[in-house]
Amino acid sequence: MEIRLNKFLAERLGLSRREADEAIASGLVTVDGHVATLGARVSEESEVVYRGRVVDFLKEYTYLKFNKPAGYICSRRRQGEAETIYALLPPEYQKLKTVGRLDKDSCGLLLLTDDGDLAFEMTHPRFMKYKVYIVTLDRPLEPLHQQMIADFGVELPDGKSRLDLTCIDDNTETEAGAFGPRHPAFSHRQIWQVGMSEGRNRQIRRTFAALGYHVTFLKRIQFDDILLGDLPEGKWEILPGRPKD
Repeated sequence: MEIRLNKFLAERLGLSRREADEAIASGLVTVDGHVATLGARVSEESEVVYRGRVVDFLKEYTYLKFNKPAGYICSRRRQGEAETIYALLPPEYQKLKTVGRLDKDSCGLLLLTDDGDLAFEMTHPRFMKYKVYIVTLDRPLEPLHQQMIADFGVELPDGKSRLDLTCIDDNTETEAGAFGPRHPAFSHRQIWQVGMSEGRNRQIRRTFAALGYHVTFLKRIQFDDILLGDLPEGKWEILPGRPKD
C-alpha cells in the first residue's frame, strides 16, 4: 500500500502536513537514496530518511482516553488564564493530537492519538460517529422544546440541529453509567442525556441557546464505542490498538 510522503512523515514524526511539505521542499528527506519531491508516495519497501535518520514505515500508534476537567482548553498554547490540557499529560504524550475537541467550559471524555487515519474516521461527518453527553440546563426543558429538538431540529446559522434527548431522573442510569442520582437542587427535566452523530462547534450549547436556555454543565461520556466509565477527572488511560475499517 502506498501513501503520500507528507502524510507518512506527519504521522511518524508528529509534524503537521505543512511542516512535512516544508521538510521535503528543503531537501531534508530522501527516498531510496534520492532527494524526495513534493507529491511523492512511499510504501513498506521504501527507505525514507529524514535529517540522516531512517523513518520506519511500520509504527505502533498510541490511543489515549482522557477525562478532561472544565477550565482547560484543547490547544497546545494557553489562552489568557486558561491552561491547556497538555499541562496535565506527561511528556511522552505531548505530541498526541486531540480527536475533535471539548470547549473550555466542557468536561469529560476526550481522545488523543497519533493515528491520523483514525482521527479522521472518528471526526468526519460522513462516518456518523455517535457521541453521548450529560447536560444540565439553567431551567427545566419544556416538552414542546424537547419535541422541537428531538423530532424536528432547531435551525442554527450553520444548519438544522437535531439531538436525541433522554431526561435523567433520580434513578436513571445512563448508557455509559457515568452519572449518579439527580442532585436535589435541580428540578425535573433540567438534566438530560444528549446523543448526537454530528460535531459542529458548540452545537449542543447553541441548540439550547436558540430556544432560550443556558447550558450550565456539559460532560461527554461516550464517543463511538468508547466509554468514559469511572476514569477520574484529569486522569488518562491507554487504549488497546484499534483496527482500521
